[in-house]
Amino acid sequence: MSKWREIKPEQTYTEEQINQRLAEELPEWFYENGWIRRKYKTHSWKGTLMVVNTIGHLAEVAWHHPDLTVSYAFVICKLMNHAAKGVTNKDFELAKKIEEVVLWQPGKEDNDLEGTPKDQRFAYLQY
Repeated sequence: MSKWREIKPEQTYTEEQINQRLAEELPEWFYENGWIRRKYKTHSWKGTLMVVNTIGHLAEVAWHHPDLTVSYAFVICKLMNHAAKGVTNKDFELAKKIEEVVLWQPGKEDNDLEGTPKDQRFAYLQY
């Protein structure tokens, strides 16, 4: 069982704890101004919309709502538990699920799903 399970669901993390957990579990995320953040680089507006919709779906079913900054070729996702006024387990759990789904590359797995072609016309995310 993770040592982070000892922290109660609505308990906020200290900045030191946040940085330690990000380093261990979410190395592409960072802590800044009370939020954990991640920038996803996309190849186009199509890819940006796909990332936004994926994050939107995951956040809604988790009943946890990130702040997003959206541009032509990137999406910035910021997570903080508004009710707790800080970063909680919910933020880390949603961030991990976002990473898992947005960065999924079926072509790199041992299955029949091939993933998007290497052709730039079909480019989606910059992995």
